[in-house]
Amino acid sequence: MTAQESGTTAAGTEALRARLLASLVTARDRTTLLTSCVEDPDLTAQHSPLMSPLVWDLAHIGNQEELWLLRNVGGREAMRPDIDVLYDAFEHPRSERPSLPLLPPEEARKYAAEVRGRALDLLEGADFEGGSRLTEAGFAFGMIAQHEQQHDETMLITHQLRTGPAVLTAPAHEQVPPYTGPKEVLVPGGPFTMGTSTEPWALDNERPAHVREVAPFWIDTVPVTNAAYQAFIADGGYDTERWWTPEGWAHVRRNSLKAPLYWRREGSQWLRRRFGVTEVVPPEEPVLHVCWYEADAYARWAGRRLPTEAEWEKAARHDPVTGRSTRYPWGDADPGPEHANLGQRHLSPAPVGSYPAGRSPLGVRQLIGDVWEWTSSDLEPYPGFAAFPYREYSEVFFGPEYKVMRGGSFAVDAVACRGTFRNWDYPIRRQIFAGFRTARSEAA
Repeated sequence: MTAQESGTTAAGTEALRARLLASLVTARDRTTLLTSCVEDPDLTAQHSPLMSPLVWDLAHIGNQEELWLLRNVGGREAMRPDIDVLYDAFEHPRSERPSLPLLPPEEARKYAAEVRGRALDLLEGADFEGGSRLTEAGFAFGMIAQHEQQHDETMLITHQLRTGPAVLTAPAHEQVPPYTGPKEVLVPGGPFTMGTSTEPWALDNERPAHVREVAPFWIDTVPVTNAAYQAFIADGGYDTERWWTPEGWAHVRRNSLKAPLYWRREGSQWLRRRFGVTEVVPPEEPVLHVCWYEADAYARWAGRRLPTEAEWEKAARHDPVTGRSTRYPWGDADPGPEHANLGQRHLSPAPVGSYPAGRSPLGVRQLIGDVWEWTSSDLEPYPGFAAFPYREYSEVFFGPEYKVMRGGSFAVDAVACRGTFRNWDYPIRRQIFAGFRTARSEAA
């Protein structure tokens, strides 16, 4: 190796180290914000049986960081082996976690901080080449940054479920002209590369890259708006059985659903509660807090359907000029503030038509950020899937019980969001920051 090549390699290593450090620091700053804006009783309370107490998430973040970075990568002895079982997400359902002998808030903070200090020391001397798969390209550190940001999104969901005065603030969205562009975009048929084998921090369910054949289809240019969804409600959408699957109709009847979660009717207006603030539902924003059954019913009512996962990814990543699948709709560059509404910069989706710099080569907008988008697909492994680094991240969820969401939301950080990233949940879930867009086959 020449001196120039050695210098380039060293510069690349230090750039990777700096990127990992920034990702970990950004995640921890957000965790601190979400756990310091309320008093201890709010941290230890369970605001919904669907969610853990905030203090559980805080210590779980530290425990996972200790497990994967300090123990697995660094070979260190366990700091607190006695708490491993308390913070194992598969040992105790969320509804039971308040009854566990959890670390109290101050102790949880100290534990997470001590783990982070040791992890940063480990990062400072880490070798990202020639080691294990965990250390190659800094994967384990990137995985932990993603894990923390995923729990930050979970904690933000808990904040939305929490009752009481507002404790979170964020700037309002910039004013944009009403969207008047084409309602749908034709995505050409043919093969494209789905998934990835090269994204260094991609998780196991995103791998490997493989070729998918997709028939031509039309997809909404922007997500379905609150105004459009209100038309569905006004037309008796929740009272008309033919729009719903049998399971969806039973769910609607059993739970008396009449509108998205957090909405209520007052006179001629729809109001919503958003992080402790009651406001008029903004007509131009993507609809939020709808379950898969609601998204599917709306699509049927509109004479359309939800896109498959493969269709969504082709719309988001396929460049028809080059035939490549890019990392993001706008290309291969990491997300910037001009591309997408990410990272809790705002506390709501942006009006449709925002972020024109983030559109795909075909002109589809807001595929990344704003709202997770339900697809029609069940969560299944890709051909050649291999669980890594543990089965419980993806493999145990494969099957028809879970529906796939794509694209991320305003609550997702860029480190945990890309064109190949896959999210999933039960089709009844509404507390998540999910919306949707619709599609139709070319001949439809």
